[in-house]
Amino acid sequence: MAMLSFERKYRVRGGTLIGGDLFDFWVGPFYVGFFGVLGMFCTLLGTALIVYGAAMGPTWNLWQINIAPPDLQYGLALAPLLEGGLWQLVTICALGAFSCWALREVEICRKLGIGLHIPFAFSVAIFAYFVLVVVRPVLPGAWGHGFPYGILSHLDWVSNVGYQYLHFHYNPAHMLAVSFFFTTTLALSLHGSLILSVTNPGGDREVATAEHENAFFRDAVGYSIGALGIHRLGLFLALSAGFWSAVCIVLSGPFWTRGWPEWWSWWLNLPIW
Repeated sequence: MAMLSFERKYRVRGGTLIGGDLFDFWVGPFYVGFFGVLGMFCTLLGTALIVYGAAMGPTWNLWQINIAPPDLQYGLALAPLLEGGLWQLVTICALGAFSCWALREVEICRKLGIGLHIPFAFSVAIFAYFVLVVVRPVLPGAWGHGFPYGILSHLDWVSNVGYQYLHFHYNPAHMLAVSFFFTTTLALSLHGSLILSVTNPGGDREVATAEHENAFFRDAVGYSIGALGIHRLGLFLALSAGFWSAVCIVLSGPFWTRGWPEWWSWWLNLPIW
């Protein structure tokens, strides 16, 4: 991969959080750093543990490989390796790899002299995963409440949690999360399609300008949020989707054990009826 002409000036020393100049190095166009090394170690170790778990299991079918959490009887204790201990180690490796990636992003931002928006955004995704595999299991007191690592087994877990609380889409935090997910898609698809329209007008027409973009949305919806505003809005919508998805799953079980349709009984009991 050829290095872009303007990239060289950003290869400056400093900005590291740990390791100083010792880990301040690049591999090709990619900055590594201390957290890059540690993150790669966690990634390789976690992957090796998953492969080991698959080797100990009944199948090599990629769809059916399953690294299950410990049985509920183990509570929050360490479980034997093949009875959930493997899941615990993989979880530690995953959290380590994700956190290292975010901290490596922090170092890159410090080198470039830009804000920490990217690592902050990624941290929201890490938070959602952390809630699923640590916060939610700890609250009821057993690692067995975490989700299994596997394709079909994970989908089964999602389905079972949904049925356990009856109509899961009645969960108000789930409603917010799904609304933010869909609105993110809508807002950024509107933005992306507009950019493609003005930069690829077709025929012999000239490329349009930002004034054309603003004019289009003023005519279409009555308001233009602007080039910077749409990216800020997209960031807010996307992070809200991740945040409320974490809230919706941590509410189910630790804080609400009945079916979610029952939660809405307050609406039926309003005196206005």
